[in-house]
Order: sequence, then C-alpha cells, then structure tokens
Amino acid sequence: AVKRAVCCLGQPVSASASFITGNGAGAASPASAPDQGEPPPPEGARAQVAAGDGEERATVDDQGDPEIVKSPSDPKRYRYIELSNGLRALLISDFSGADGEGGDGESAEQEEEQEEEEGGEEDEGDSGEGSEEEEGDRAEEEQDSDFEELEEENPVKKKKSSEKQAAAALCIGVGSFSDPDELPGLAHFLEHMVFMGSEKYPAENGFDAFLKKHGGSDNASTDCERTIFQFDVQRKHFRDALDRWAQFFICPLMIEDAVDREVEAVDSEFQLARPSDSHRKEMLFGSLAKPGHPMSKFCWGNAQTLKHEPREKQINSYERLRDFWRRYYSAQYMTLTVQSKGNSRTATIGEPRPDFSHLQQPFDTPAFNKLYRVVPVRKVHALTISWAVPPQGKHYRVKPLHYISWLIGHEGTGSILSLLRKKCWALALFGGNSETGFDQNTTYSIFSISITLTDQGYQNFYQVHTHTYMLGFHILIYEEIQKIEANEFHYQEQTDPIEFVENICENMQLFPKQDFLTGDQLMFEYDPQVINAALSLLKPDRANLLLLSPENEGCCLLKEKWFGTCYSVEDIPEEWAERWAGDFELNPELHLPAENKFIATDFTLKTSDCPDTEYPVRIVNSERGCLWYKKDNKFKIPKAYIRFHLISPMIQKSPENLVLFDLFVNILAHNLAEPAYEADVAQLEYKLVAGEHGLMIRLKGFNHKLPLLLHLIVDQLADFSTEQSVFTMFSEQLKKTYFNILIKPDRLGKDIRLLILEHCRWSVIQKYRAVSKGLTVDDLMTFVRGLKAELYAEGLVQGNFTSLSALMSHQPVCRKLQFQPLPADVPVLFRVVELPLKHHLCKVKSLNKGDANSEVTVYYQMHMEEPCFDFLRTKETLGYQVYPTCRNTSGVLGFSVTVETQATKFSSEFVEAKIEEFLVSFGECLSGLSDEAFGTQVTALIKLKECEDAHLGEEVDRNWFEVVTQQYVFDRLNKEIEVLKTFTQQELVSWFLEHRNNSSRKLSVHVVGFGVEEGDQSTTCSPDSATSSSAYGEVSELTFVPTSSPSLQDTTLITDIRAFTSSLPLNPYHKIIN
Repeated sequence: AVKRAVCCLGQPVSASASFITGNGAGAASPASAPDQGEPPPPEGARAQVAAGDGEERATVDDQGDPEIVKSPSDPKRYRYIELSNGLRALLISDFSGADGEGGDGESAEQEEEQEEEEGGEEDEGDSGEGSEEEEGDRAEEEQDSDFEELEEENPVKKKKSSEKQAAAALCIGVGSFSDPDELPGLAHFLEHMVFMGSEKYPAENGFDAFLKKHGGSDNASTDCERTIFQFDVQRKHFRDALDRWAQFFICPLMIEDAVDREVEAVDSEFQLARPSDSHRKEMLFGSLAKPGHPMSKFCWGNAQTLKHEPREKQINSYERLRDFWRRYYSAQYMTLTVQSKGNSRTATIGEPRPDFSHLQQPFDTPAFNKLYRVVPVRKVHALTISWAVPPQGKHYRVKPLHYISWLIGHEGTGSILSLLRKKCWALALFGGNSETGFDQNTTYSIFSISITLTDQGYQNFYQVHTHTYMLGFHILIYEEIQKIEANEFHYQEQTDPIEFVENICENMQLFPKQDFLTGDQLMFEYDPQVINAALSLLKPDRANLLLLSPENEGCCLLKEKWFGTCYSVEDIPEEWAERWAGDFELNPELHLPAENKFIATDFTLKTSDCPDTEYPVRIVNSERGCLWYKKDNKFKIPKAYIRFHLISPMIQKSPENLVLFDLFVNILAHNLAEPAYEADVAQLEYKLVAGEHGLMIRLKGFNHKLPLLLHLIVDQLADFSTEQSVFTMFSEQLKKTYFNILIKPDRLGKDIRLLILEHCRWSVIQKYRAVSKGLTVDDLMTFVRGLKAELYAEGLVQGNFTSLSALMSHQPVCRKLQFQPLPADVPVLFRVVELPLKHHLCKVKSLNKGDANSEVTVYYQMHMEEPCFDFLRTKETLGYQVYPTCRNTSGVLGFSVTVETQATKFSSEFVEAKIEEFLVSFGECLSGLSDEAFGTQVTALIKLKECEDAHLGEEVDRNWFEVVTQQYVFDRLNKEIEVLKTFTQQELVSWFLEHRNNSSRKLSVHVVGFGVEEGDQSTTCSPDSATSSSAYGEVSELTFVPTSSPSLQDTTLITDIRAFTSSLPLNPYHKIIN
C-alpha cells in the first residue's frame, strides 16, 4: 500500500512519501508505516504519491497561481496543488531580499537565511475584540515594567526567524472534539507525543536540537477541530529539517516510557492554566452544553485523565494513542503550507473525517440563559454576555459578527463604552467572536460581550447589560470598515514566515483557494439579510450571563469539575426579563460613529530631502531633547513609526510617585480613549507606556494621518485633567492590578529578583501599600505639574517621512508641553548591586494559598536552551515551563535558568538541585564540544545576526532600543558578528567556568507554591480544589521560608532584602557600547 517516492531532484526518499517544498527539496510526508502484526491502512488513506504521477490537479507557471488573491504589496508567489489522496498544499516562493541573492534553481546549499527579532510592535488585534483577562494581563505587564528592553526582551539579543527563513506548517482537521469520552485530552497529548522522536530519528529532543543548531524554532497547538504543527529553519538546512519533521507524522516512536513522562508535561501545562480566569470561564461555559456534545469535553488532559483513571479502568492509553494517530493523522485531513525562496516546482510526492456539524444548537438547554455568579482568581469585576448562534463560517464574505462587534466594541464618542465610562461603570469592553475553535466551529458560533466593571458597575450590572442593546446599525459603517481593511491589506507588511504559514495552512481548511490569503481579513460584501439574521439572535432572552467578582465568595456553592471554579446559578429576575422583553428605545447618548478623519487617503512614497543613511541620524540635539531620524527606502510602504521617551527624575523618587505616575498614564489613556479611537480603527496604533524613568509614546501606521494622532496625544498630555470619580475608579483598579501581579508566582519572582539586583528600585508590594493608604486628586495634579515642568524628550521617527516632516513631529512636543530642560542628566538605568562570590537564596511563600505552582530561578551575574529543555523538562519532567535566559539588567549581564513546577509534585529545593545538576552536565558538554560542533553553533549565531529584517517594525525596534537606552550603537549586530568570527571554544569554556562554583555570583529566587512536597497538608493545594479569593494570603507582606536541604547549608539565606542589599557595593551605571 506504500508507494516509493522520488523527489524532483531525482533523490530517492526512503519514507513512504514525500512532502512538498518550494526549493526543490523533498522529504517524507505524513504517511504511516503499519505496526507489526497490524493490517496496512487502505490504499490512498495516507499521503502517498510518486513524482510525476500526473495526479496534481492544479498547474500554473512559475509566476504563481492567478486564482489566489494576494496583496499588491506581497512579493511572494503561490502555487496550490491537490493530490489524489486528499492532501492539499500551498507552495510559497519568496524571492524578496537583499541584492546578490540568487533566484530560481539555486542549490540547496546556498545560504539565504534571515530572521526576525522578538519584541516587535504589539498586535493590537481587531478593534473592540478580545478578552478582559488578556487586556488585564497586558495592563499588568506594563505596571510591572522593569524596562523590558534592558531585560530578556532585548530585541538585539533575542531573535527569531525572519521571512528569509524557510518555514512549513501542517494543519490536521482533527482536534479535541474527537477525544474519546474515556480519555479526555488525548488529541492534545498526541500533539505532544509526536515530537518525542521517530523511528528514523529516535532521539527524543533531536528535532529541537537540530533547529536550535541552525537558527530555527517550532511549535504546535491543539484546537477543537484542528491541530497545527509548524517550524522554521535556515534555508540551507530546510531539507533535513523537513525530513525530520515529516517523520513525526510517518513513524513517531511514542515509546511507553516517553508516554508516561510526557503525561507529566501535559499535566504541568494544565496546572499552570488552572489559575487563569479566561480558561476557567471557557471550561464552565462548555459545561453548559447538551450532554454528549463535544463542547463539554475536557480538552486539556492531565495526569488523572491520561494515566491514573485509564489504569484504574484497565484502558491501555498507549494503544489508544497510537490508534488515534493511525485513525486521524491522515492525508485527507491535512493542509500543508511551505515557504522558501526557490521556485514553485514541486517535489511530487481511513476513516471518514470526524463531522460534528449535525450537533447543532448545543446550548439549547435549561442551563443556558441564566445568571452565573463566579468567584475569579484575580481581583476583578467582569460581566460576560454570551449568545450561541448557528455556525457563521459560511458567511465569511459578509462577516456579520465582525461587523456587529465593530459597532458594539467601538470606544469613540456615542459608543456603549463611552456611556458606561461616563457613569463610571466600566473600564473596558470587548465584543465579538475570537474565531478560535472554541468560539467558532461546525456546531455553533459564540458572540460575547465582555465588560470589565468598576465597583459601582458591579452593583449595577443589570443596567450595564441593558445598555448593550441600545445601538443602531448602518451600511455606511460597513463600507468604512471595508475601506480601512482594504487599505491595510493593499499595503500589507510581510510577517514572520512561521506565523504566516501557520495562519495560511489553517485558512486552507476554512476557505476556498482564491480566499486563502484574504478569507480571514477582508469584508467582501454587505448583505443586510445575513447581518439582520445574526442580529435577530442577539436578544436578551437568548443571552447567558457570567458575573465574575470576589464579592461572590461565600454564595457560590457549585464547583466546576476540572478547574474547580466556584459558581452559582440563578434565573434572570422576572423584573429584568419583562423589561428586556419589550422593544428597546435607542438611547439618545448612543449614536453611530461620525466620519473617520484618520483614514489615510495619501499613499505616496516620499522623496528623500537629505542623503539616505544606513542608520538613524540625530537631526535635533538641544538641552530639552533630541530627535533621531531615518528615511525608509527599503520596505517602501506608506507607513511610519514615531516614538518619544519623556524622561523625568520625579518618577523614581518614592513608591507614591510611581503609583501617581501609573495613575497619570492610565487616566491619560482614558482621556484619549474617545478622541483617539477613530485613529485606532483606521489602523493608526498608539500606546502609552509607564516606563521606569519616563513616559513612552509609541505610534505607527499610515504616515498620512500619523502627525494628526501625535498632535492629539500631545494636546491631551498638555491639558491633562481629571475628575474625582475617574480618579477613584482608576485608584481602585490600580490596586487590583498590583494585587493580580503579586498573586502570580512568575511575576512575584521577577519582582523579587530585580528588587535584590537593582539599587533604589521600589517593589510592587510597596506600590500596593502606597495605593492602599490613599492618594488624592490633588496629589495627582501636583505630581503631574512637577512631571511636566522639567523633561528631556528623546524621539525616533522612521519610515515614509522626509526629514522636514520628522522635525515637525518634534516641535509640538516641546512647544505644547512648554517644559524646561533637566538640571542634570537623568540616567535611564538603575545601578546594579555586585553580588558577593557565593550562593544566595531568597525563598518566599506564594501569596495565593490555592495555587500549587512554584517558580525557581537560578541567576548567575556576569546559552544552553535545548539541552536545558531536554534535561529539566523531557527527562526530569519538572514542569511545563523550563527555560534559560540571557539577561541584561540595567547594563549588567547574567544568565538564569527558570523552572515552573508544582508543589504537589516537587519541592523548590529539589528543583534547584536538578538545575545545578544540569549546569554541571552542561559544563562537561561544553568542555567536550568538538571544534566542528562549536563552529556550527557560532556559524548559526552569525547567520541569525546577519539576517535582514522582515518588515520595518523590526528595524525600528532595534533602533529604538539604542535610543531609549541612550547607547546609540546602531550597528551593534555588525560589531557582534565581528567578535564572533574570532571567538574560540576555549574562551567560552573559560567564561562559563569563571561564573560557576566558587567564582560565581549566584542568586536563587524561589516562589513556593502550596502542596504536599512543601509540607502543606491543607486541601486548598490539592488538584481538585478551587482557587478563589479566600485562598489569598496577605499580599502586603512577604513570608520568607527557611531552607531544609543539606545541600543548601552553606547558602546565604536572604530574609530581609533591604538589609542584604544595603551593604553591597554598586556597579557604576553601565552601557554596553564596546
């Protein structure tokens, strides 16, 4: 049943079939080699086709497939083929790049790699769509900023692949809905297991090691009806990587020993997810579906469902896993996307697919259309209103839910959120459908409105609900959305290929060929009948309400099975049901948005008015600030970036000042929400960030209207004011934000580490105390006047602007704000303490007694990624999150290893010992590295640093890092490459040994979860327990924990951070410029 395949270069492939590549390389496709003693799969059931067999059903010339609609700005060529066995593939040829790169027919050995740096502009997402927890997490990240550019998010240091990498993605049209009832989480578990080696490449972490060696990365995810795998690598090594990757689907090892160990990784992943309110809400919502409907399945899986219960029931999980793979990892369910540089020549290379479309109306049950009160993990008041409607995928050309969500989620004048904010009832509102498998599948679609409430809004949540129905709709709004999204598509920037192929291979499961690239982006046609049909279903009597609040503690006696969420259920009060049964009159304060003045109409590429430069040049340099400028002549799109850093010494003077600064930035964003929202929906993005030493203003988008947005922000900044009710609302919210940071082990651990290392840093606990004791509006206004009185404004303008236009962006900042220059230079770094030559340990108890998750970070002041993952996660199964990090803490370098584990499985001291064991073995590995292996690693790193940027934002991020840190080494990558070319193995070994053992300056930070391995016997830490606000400890104080392990007897235990750091010498302010 298995045909022999030959790739187009004439090289025989020993596997059962060949994947398709865009550069003439061939590798095996997802075909199965039958197990011993089993019948072979039916002919054609898996990916099988021989080269030149004539079964390709789409042929086009090398100019690409004209039927596939693409952006005029997209330089790639696309070729679609459909094989007789059902596999569908899209071959993407990318010929863009620097001069001198070859074209068609180049050998596979020619190196044409590029990469993308991490840390680019944030994805703002669709206007008005998202989840309140995701937005809350983003806000908390900003509140806890430790100048991320100087830490692990340094865009110069931490890089990923760019569009010049080769990438591939495979989407299998089967997911968690297909889990057997007796083995919840099996699809997710299989996604893990196929990566644990293959018959041809049996090393468990061999693929990851290969990718890391050659500048690549990989990932996978399981959704309700789809599972996606993707990877990228330097093009020179794409053929080998593709073969290794394909073997996961052809003949994965899945040995029983690995099965038992990987169950623990799946379990740890679930344990890390348990404290997430969004995951808990999702699971609770799914439990409301009809009995037997797949929506109610526990898709995560854990040790209980995948190991313990099957053994008790004498179910062979191993055999069921292999059966699931044989049954569903089949060609007719697969879509493959491959992106490389070669031409579009192809390497020619069961059972019925699960269908759930007959299971309609899963929420037509008595459990729906109720009020569910829920106790959240975080301190938050939130109302989620949800409707279950028929599947909307077939209406993708109209996108009725997207249109409705655009109007409901609008934040401008006359919007629902504008009205709720005026009443001080809400802080944020998100409406729509996330288009994940949970929100949209073949059985139904969800439309949700999630509102983050204030304390007052929580008391009036029924009135809040009522206001969501008081808005009209109009075709002109639809046409405006069409215009905005068409502009963005027409001038689309290129993206990271691994993300691009992942998105497209999923689109191939959802849309016809012509819309592979556009189906999820464009609104093609206005159809009032389809829109009205969707609107008619969004009625109060069809809605389900979830109300999250710590105030629900004590009245929620029900418990969701898997996440342990405490909740209660009650009927909608008759009074409100009767009120909602009538016709709603449009609220006069609510109206449709006015014509958007921020929509760009001029897309002309500007002509340079000064000589072009490779790096930014300083065109303003005064005592009040400076401005850096670079004209874009590479990416040639009508877009630009404007960034400013307004530096002030007032911010770090006290915890109270830090709180007032956070309040100022939050209220300023609130004041801008209405007037600037039109800019946001017109694809002009802005972000205000409360940095450690100043306010950062970041703008990007079409350059035509970008100055208009900057003027608006500067005007609001200059004329800042607020009211008592708004101040009270944001003070309450900020206290909750600090609280929610402190109950997360990873965030608390980071705060403690930086508090020890950075001199004069204030902790989140100190900020929590400051906001708790009470601040006034007068305090805020006094602070803001002082802040604006003396500043240093440093900016960067880059993109489709002339130098004259760039100067015009700097002038209003100085003229409108009317600030005086700073009396002295203000450092944009902290001074860092010099740790003594010894091991120091700070061990504290988690502030959430219901959370078993622990975090252990071992930091050495002064890269080992794949071996670290293999040793600590794969072999030792200590936790799902295991990672080493190269750290740049205010100019002082170091490295760390972090493991997130559970106190129900391991003690933090045991994990510390295993990290030390790994470092010992890594040192031995380093010393024994051959010259060839060392040279390979160095070459791979050089290739990463030599890669071109995929889009303008990456170049801007790198340049902004130099500006905001005031280092100005814009050619840093070139300097690092020159150093690497002369770097020797002995230098690396000597460096590593110098920073280990008695020569090390070592700091360990343990945030200890609650569980039996830490001596906790309370039921609050059991896997079946619920996490709720009653489980929180006192967050204004840390509880220091003594050590118990004999191996830590000689360790200096830190039980008073200020006392420990006060006597330590300080490193000078340090910039890495040589």
